[in-house]
Amino acid sequence: MPSTPETSSSGTVRKKRRSRRWRQARRRRILRIVLPIAGVLAVLGVGGALLGQSVLKVKGDLEAGVSLIPELKGQLLEGEGEAAQSSLAQLQQHTSAAARESDGPLWRAAAMLPWAGANFSAVADVAASVDNVVASASPLLTEVDIDNLGGLAPRDGRMDMEALQEMAPALKGLSRAVDSAYVRVERIDERKLLPQLTGPVAQATEMFGELRGPLGAAATSSEILPPMLGAEGKRNYLLLIQNSAEVRATGGIPGALAVIEANNGAIELKEQGSASDLGVFRPALEMDPAQEAIYSVRLGSYMQNVNLTPDFPTTAVLAKAMWEKRHPAAQIDGVVAVDVVVLSHLLEATGPVDLSSGALPTATGSLPVRLTGENVVKTLLSSVYAEIPSPAAQDEYFAAVAGRVFAALTEGGVDGQKVVEALQRSTAENRVLLWSGQQGEQDLIGQTPLSGAVTGPSALEGIGVYFNDGTGAKMDYYVKRTAQVQRRCDADGTPRDAVEVTLTNTAPPNAGQVLPRYVTGGGVFGVKEGNVRTNVVIYGPAEALVDEAKVDGKAARFGSYFHGGRPVAVLTVNLAPGASTTVTAGFLNSTRDVPPLHITPTIDEVTKVVKSSTVGDSCTAQD
Repeated sequence: MPSTPETSSSGTVRKKRRSRRWRQARRRRILRIVLPIAGVLAVLGVGGALLGQSVLKVKGDLEAGVSLIPELKGQLLEGEGEAAQSSLAQLQQHTSAAARESDGPLWRAAAMLPWAGANFSAVADVAASVDNVVASASPLLTEVDIDNLGGLAPRDGRMDMEALQEMAPALKGLSRAVDSAYVRVERIDERKLLPQLTGPVAQATEMFGELRGPLGAAATSSEILPPMLGAEGKRNYLLLIQNSAEVRATGGIPGALAVIEANNGAIELKEQGSASDLGVFRPALEMDPAQEAIYSVRLGSYMQNVNLTPDFPTTAVLAKAMWEKRHPAAQIDGVVAVDVVVLSHLLEATGPVDLSSGALPTATGSLPVRLTGENVVKTLLSSVYAEIPSPAAQDEYFAAVAGRVFAALTEGGVDGQKVVEALQRSTAENRVLLWSGQQGEQDLIGQTPLSGAVTGPSALEGIGVYFNDGTGAKMDYYVKRTAQVQRRCDADGTPRDAVEVTLTNTAPPNAGQVLPRYVTGGGVFGVKEGNVRTNVVIYGPAEALVDEAKVDGKAARFGSYFHGGRPVAVLTVNLAPGASTTVTAGFLNSTRDVPPLHITPTIDEVTKVVKSSTVGDSCTAQD
């Protein structure tokens, strides 16, 4: 029906009313949006200025604290207790101020910002972690006599048990704080951080990571050393002195042996001997089938071969059994292994030892009469074989050296701080290994690098590269080695890790003619004189798979095994003088991070042997 003027007019009015109501509602909606934004902007205008000031304050306190660390470290090394406490107090003022400031409501609000919150959270986490560690370090300086750290070294053949027990609680607290700090900063996702922060966060993670091992070992040592040193009754320890001139998985052939007695802190060298004196066993104990498959029955048949396996608890149990079988009246409570490089570090702490007195075979040649940290490795691993042809006389010389170094350590007058540093350095390079027959003590040792375990809950994680001599001689003094982990990724992101190991025989071209037969092996085991045969044993990460092996870039046959859930690849190389070869083993891996690399300690510094790992572009593109 056509509209009339009246109906048309009323429709127009209704349209105007609806339009007016819509515009009013729209203005209200806009106001509901704009007013809060305006309020936030107003707050941020003030809060942003305050936040900027707060950031500068935190930055200033952290930088001021960091600048004090070198001075504090120097004071600790010099045993300046009062000065160290003063520096620590200043450091704590700065770190606690930074932690408080970055834990305020302004920082918590900033941490919620979608475009920058991760950066504020990261700074707060680092500040809190550093402050917690510094606060935990305070009892170590205030409750322990830093000026008298020398008292930790043996004096007149006795350790100060009270000093050790005094340090235990403080060291344990600091170790826990460092562990907590590492876990907290390690979980920070650096991909979400500004470039200015990625470096400092990575440095903090690395610093805490490097502190964990030594502090954990120190805390454990302070807890277990009193009972292990005879606080609760006499203990006897078998000492294996490893000779790296004939390499074994844990370091070198355990040619020289000693028994050390500990009784209420008093330490005494009771007996010395040679591994060859013990003869052959058939075998000493029932063998672990997995390890027998890799290392043969020789592992349990000769003291010289107990460390063909890199698993030191296995080595220690076998060595204890062999010694006790040949000495039925003896009871061995624990086993300690060191190599000749450890002796060099200790001689740097004690000063030279004099070998001129006593009936030692030094007058017949050019062997030094004063052994120092600089000449002991060459003397014991090379010169002695040229100057003393008789193996029995060599053993006599080795025993005398061990006795003189032991006396220098225990008779007093030694700088305790330097001894501690020497042992820390040796432990960091896996040159000191320890096993206790007391299960509670062994459980604690298992939490530290001292255990040398490659399987089980306390196993060293990552990839392990270990060397065993196949020449039957002392040619490893001339072998140089390097190793590196290399990661690449498949198109689907699956990581594949390879370890590349290079070995070089640096013996002179005419080594077979100019070196003693005892050094070259004389071809007894089918190796040409001057050549070096090495069995390279490579352990992969748990649950990984060995998927390839190469020698000098060409596919190679290899022995494939499993030990404690870890894949093991064994390759044998034979090097003529001057020759070099590269062995590569590849693993299909399931770990997110590039696995760490552990290696047999040799006469060279570990930092010169282990190269930094590399990650291919195919993996970085996946991040």
